[in-house]
Amino acid sequence: MSDGRLVVVSNRIPTDAQPSGGLVVALHEALESRGGVWIGSSGEIAEAPGPLHEIPHDSYTKLAYDLTEAEHKGFYLGHANSVIWPLFHHRADLIDVDEENRWKYMSVNARVAKLVAEVLEPDDVLWIHDYHFLPLAFELRKLGVRNRIGFFLHITFPNPSDIAALPDRKQLGTWISSCDLVGLQTKRDVSACLEWLRSDTDAEFTLRGRMKLDDRLFEVRSFPIGIDVDSFARAAEAADITIADLPVDQKLVLGVDRLDYSKGLPNRFEAFGKYLSQRQPDAPRATMLQIAPPSREDVEAYRDIRAELESMAGSVNGEHAEIDWTPIRYLRRPIPREILAGLYRRADLCLVTPLADGMNLVAKEFVAAQDGNNPGVLILSHFAGAAEQLDEALMVNPYDIAGMAKAIDQALAMSLHERHARWLSMMRVIRETDISWWTDSYLRALRGQPELQEA
Repeated sequence: MSDGRLVVVSNRIPTDAQPSGGLVVALHEALESRGGVWIGSSGEIAEAPGPLHEIPHDSYTKLAYDLTEAEHKGFYLGHANSVIWPLFHHRADLIDVDEENRWKYMSVNARVAKLVAEVLEPDDVLWIHDYHFLPLAFELRKLGVRNRIGFFLHITFPNPSDIAALPDRKQLGTWISSCDLVGLQTKRDVSACLEWLRSDTDAEFTLRGRMKLDDRLFEVRSFPIGIDVDSFARAAEAADITIADLPVDQKLVLGVDRLDYSKGLPNRFEAFGKYLSQRQPDAPRATMLQIAPPSREDVEAYRDIRAELESMAGSVNGEHAEIDWTPIRYLRRPIPREILAGLYRRADLCLVTPLADGMNLVAKEFVAAQDGNNPGVLILSHFAGAAEQLDEALMVNPYDIAGMAKAIDQALAMSLHERHARWLSMMRVIRETDISWWTDSYLRALRGQPELQEA
């Protein structure tokens, strides 16, 4: 197969020379090494839909489009984040179905498809990212695009029973089969997708393990996303680990999450409060630092969780705080990467306890940031995609408050020998499946090239 350009489509395109954020960094590095084109929203609001405009960049081409206010509300805040996001995170009770928003979601996908089709050359390979663009491959096929198209879903794939609540459930199979390769984070997601395809569509397996729906052949496979391990380790090593402003003998329990109901933050606060209530009198003090920058504050469910967390933090601190000790420090703003790396390294324990999560790169960043001579402990939810790889973490059920409190106590009392053995095992995994492995594995599969060794 001819090795044409890589063309990436994602919801947002970074405007900074050195972007931050897991997915953004991953795609930036893939294009830095290969060249190609990145297409996405500029984040700016326009009065009317317009053409693509170029953002100056040296290594590859950045092309951005602007959304109108109506598109932002209907496509992004409305259907994508008030229907698809909660449904795919097993919260069908939170979906807000609105036909006008659904229409706007489809119309934006159709508009972006036309913009992409104008850029594509015959040998280009297209890589579409995430739930904002589930119908994009279908819209491109309608325009006659015959290029290889890959789609990667960065969030969880819904349970088959949840898909019944999706307004677009009858179209979803056609959207998926319009791609040549559908990448999901975990084997669990692949199983859910294949189960749904078998039970609710006319898709069938072929002898080569691919799926066929109508006249389209496609594959559904797991590609767990990784991080740049060495880069993050260097940043952590170079950071000032005194920035947490805690006494040397005080334990630091760290949480880093976007403010979202899928992250299980109220359960986490409650479990930490329970740990404080049960800890031994001679146990060292532990401070929980929760960093949770807001997102989508125009959506009611996000305003609710913000108010709940502020109330819970105040309640725990009111019961357990002392003049020189605040048990929960809650920061509702983003922290620069270099400071975050230092916090990871200083932390004795990192809580990654989502109720549902595609991967959760915080777990991998925490492992990469550790001092190998004195590593911290990772507590990881069974429902994080990272749990399939990082099985030497302390695994918890985020709905089991008492179980999480017990795990916090176990982690803070764990011997250096056990902490080191667990860290070594997890470090090996994240090195073997780093961000380069992820991009190379996916793109080789999309181009039909021989596979790299799977993790």
